[in-house]
Amino acid sequence: MSLKPSVLAAALAAAFLPATLLSAQAQTGPEADKGSRLERITVTGSNILSTQREGANPVQTLTAKDIAASGKTTLPELLRAVTANSGNSFNEQFTGSFSAGTAGMSLRGLGQQNTLVLVNGRRVAPYATAQNMQEVFTDLNSLPLAGVRRIEILKDGASALYGSDAIAGVVNIILYEDFQGTEARVGLGSSTEGTGQRERSLELRHGFGDLTADRFNISLSFDAVKRDRLDQSQVEWLRDSDFRKEGGGTLAWVATNYLGTDPTNKLGGEQGPLKLVNYGDITPGKTGTVLAYNPAQYKTLIPGVERYHASARGTYRLTENIDAYAEVLLGKSRAELIFSAPLSVSSSLRAWNNKTQSLDTISVALPKDHPNYPSSGSNVLTATLFDLGPRMKQDSVQFQRLLAGARGTTGQWDWEASVLQSGSRMRETVQNFGNRYEFERSLKAGSYNFADQSKNSDAQRDALRISTLRPAETELYAFDANASTELTKLPAGPLGFAAGVQLRHERMDSRTSDAVLSGTELRPAINIIQGTRRVSAGYTEFNAPLLKSLTLNLAGRLDHYSDFGAAFSPKASLRYQPTEWLVLRGNASQGFRAPSLPENTQSTGVSYGSVIDPRDPISPTVARGVTNLTAANPSLKPERSRNLNFGIVVSPDAQTSFGIDYFNIQQKDLIDTETAKYIVDNEKNLPGRIVRDEQGRIVSITRQFKNQGERTVSGFDIEASRSFGLGDLGQLKLKAQVSRLLQFKAAPAEGEAAINGAGSNEFGSLPAWRSVTSANWTAGNWTTTLSWNHVGGYTQTYRPSEAFAEKVAAINTVDLNVDWQISPRLLATATVQNLGASQLPWDASTGTFDGSQGDPRGRFLGLKAQYKF
Repeated sequence: MSLKPSVLAAALAAAFLPATLLSAQAQTGPEADKGSRLERITVTGSNILSTQREGANPVQTLTAKDIAASGKTTLPELLRAVTANSGNSFNEQFTGSFSAGTAGMSLRGLGQQNTLVLVNGRRVAPYATAQNMQEVFTDLNSLPLAGVRRIEILKDGASALYGSDAIAGVVNIILYEDFQGTEARVGLGSSTEGTGQRERSLELRHGFGDLTADRFNISLSFDAVKRDRLDQSQVEWLRDSDFRKEGGGTLAWVATNYLGTDPTNKLGGEQGPLKLVNYGDITPGKTGTVLAYNPAQYKTLIPGVERYHASARGTYRLTENIDAYAEVLLGKSRAELIFSAPLSVSSSLRAWNNKTQSLDTISVALPKDHPNYPSSGSNVLTATLFDLGPRMKQDSVQFQRLLAGARGTTGQWDWEASVLQSGSRMRETVQNFGNRYEFERSLKAGSYNFADQSKNSDAQRDALRISTLRPAETELYAFDANASTELTKLPAGPLGFAAGVQLRHERMDSRTSDAVLSGTELRPAINIIQGTRRVSAGYTEFNAPLLKSLTLNLAGRLDHYSDFGAAFSPKASLRYQPTEWLVLRGNASQGFRAPSLPENTQSTGVSYGSVIDPRDPISPTVARGVTNLTAANPSLKPERSRNLNFGIVVSPDAQTSFGIDYFNIQQKDLIDTETAKYIVDNEKNLPGRIVRDEQGRIVSITRQFKNQGERTVSGFDIEASRSFGLGDLGQLKLKAQVSRLLQFKAAPAEGEAAINGAGSNEFGSLPAWRSVTSANWTAGNWTTTLSWNHVGGYTQTYRPSEAFAEKVAAINTVDLNVDWQISPRLLATATVQNLGASQLPWDASTGTFDGSQGDPRGRFLGLKAQYKF
């Protein structure tokens, strides 16, 4: 008889916990070493209590003091400055997605699905729907900053402790558990670049009760942020969309309103935003004039947002050694943005057919009796319906996390158990999309004038417009239990041991609007995901001092998923400290990422992207918008990884520290779809994957998730700090954090040779260098922090061409934060983000700039006041 993996996973913890806790009950007594236990803490990356300041794992800690000195208002802004957050993390500037207005974390550039985000050491529900129809991630905007005590960033694989999604590392956001007193902070910020963008913030924190004296504590926090929307038309150097002075740049206007395949065959004349421009300014090498519009007025760079977070934690001391606790974390947000320009209709116009689960072609051929019917030539229409207005989007999100548990010490055992429920609920409303049936009716009747839209009646416009609602939600239920102790005394010290069990239930339900399912909405975007699964896991850890100066840590975890099966993740670590000032450490581990529910469950995706099609009859060298149809694959295997990490930390005195850590991550069985470029380049070998219209232009590309390819990522982190006493002039602390990406090696597409994308944009923007260098000076009632943020330039390889700039320039910004302690209760703060008003560098692959690496707001001023009651 063989045991199923799910039974083995539960049995790992079941074998350790009940028996050991029962035996521990018999050991309770005055002989317990309570004094030493009070001095030990648990650090992210281990379940065993330790007194070591520098452990075997590379952990970066952001304290409450660090957070305040940064001048950042939100959690995403704070974590974006972490140098290991090197690329492929989406932020609020990524507005053209199913998860607009969100922000994630991507350690080592491996994507936000490979970085696990925890709150107080436990998971939270992911965002209500997937980013790019694939990535299930934690939206940092759902989490508060006001209640954060510290943030621990484990920059190494941690599947042996935490399971899936921790291949690149873990971000553990630790909230206040025993805060006492009352604090309030208000803030006001504004851009100085003439955009008119303002930001208002409020933070409240209150706590009462002393665990020792009163046997209880209640800690409460609340924060709110409101920020105005920033559109491209509000930024001076972007508003005219004229980038001809840049390498590979053009007049980035959109040609529209023409008949047939030749944009110079104009339909009507100038109207509204439509202007006559030279075709060659838009597409080099072309002649004649076209009708075109400036897209800047229809593009939001940063959504307008309102966010509210509230957290509460109550702790009650049941006995001298046992505490019961409960946590509530709530979030509510609303993001507003211009999603896209007004609806364009062309030969690629489609609507969803729910019966066939495919897209229907919608004719745009003008009937002979239509007032816009040409006297000669093609009657196939390309036009933008400006009088419907820009397509708008509002995303309202509610987030909650409820936790209850107990922890304590029984004999020689420290233990904890908890239950958790967490969820994310999104309601997305879009306006000014097109009604397919009204379009077909008005086209046939000739009642809508494309050439001169001023002649259309309000009733006609209202009939063509539709608004839709898209709901989505995720839910997580979890039970955790763990215990740790010192099993025995070895010659060099105690043998530490920990074990635990985790049970989870995950659900994602992302739907689309009735207008899409009925075939009413033109050019629909679809992200239907409906799936559930159960996860059970058992894990264990040993910490063995081999010598007084050498410690070995071994950990292992077995996860069983109800959909794909089991995954085992081991880890071994060594820590060597030959002297008080020197620590050498090394880690080797294996990890995994489970296929996400969008990847392996019932899901259907219709999205819009762009690709350069050499066989396009109109613009064979210019990226053209296409429709992507994406399907799930229930046969997917988990992605697997092997992680190596070696480091050295030198601390010759209490004022000086220097550390360097090398990392190497090898992944296999990567889950992805073929790229649109790969399918276009191999069209002959992939029959039926590309649909073209009667003109020969691509309409849609069909893709499916599959395990394909491998990836190797390596690099190193440097962290250095030095404090100086300046006598009467106060205290000065210099600090530097540097991350160097040496290798990001993968195949651009299935079947191709692997290349190194580090320092290029081949696999997303991956600068080779990132650093933050700061000087913190405290003198009397004043504290000043000056920070230099550097993002290295990178090679332009995504769209290689002699016409394009070969390199995207580096980004260098300086931030200033000044605190004035007016009285023991009142603190005033002034901040300047991007002190020199540095402009983001040109990036030919995006046609403007790379929003994943920089902020388009320019210089941003902020004032804050904090009062302690």
